Amino acid sequence: MSDSSTPARNLSLLGRSENRLPSSPGEAQLETFPNRSPHRDYTIELDYPEFSSLCPVTGQPDSARIHIRYVPDEQCLETKSLKFYLAAFRNHAAFNEEVVNRILDDLSSACRPRRMLVRGEFSSRGGVRLSVEATL
Repeated sequence: MSDSSTPARNLSLLGRSENRLPSSPGEAQLETFPNRSPHRDYTIELDYPEFSSLCPVTGQPDSARIHIRYVPDEQCLETKSLKFYLAAFRNHAAFNEEVVNRILDDLSSACRPRRMLVRGEFSSRGGVRLSVEATL
């Protein structure tokens, strides 16, 4: 088994007091680290209750809770970089369905999981609550 500090050398945000959020999801850097149990199927669940983006029509903020569930293969998502990535949507204008599908695409490209689900539970707008779920 390798030294436990080895993966941390490749991470640019973890353990640093970085506080400047990326200005857009495209500017954000999703980081990963080696899965120490790639021989086993296990599930990682992440919950981000403070997500926000902008409606592309009205410019009004949309808020949501984002749930991420995945079975890693060789790499796992590093959570501080994930937090910065998700926070980068705050000034990004996109429909809710587009947001959830982009998150799935970006996260799955970063860590190449065996399976992944991203679910966005958006706050009510005009009395209608919208949830979007995308899977890989």
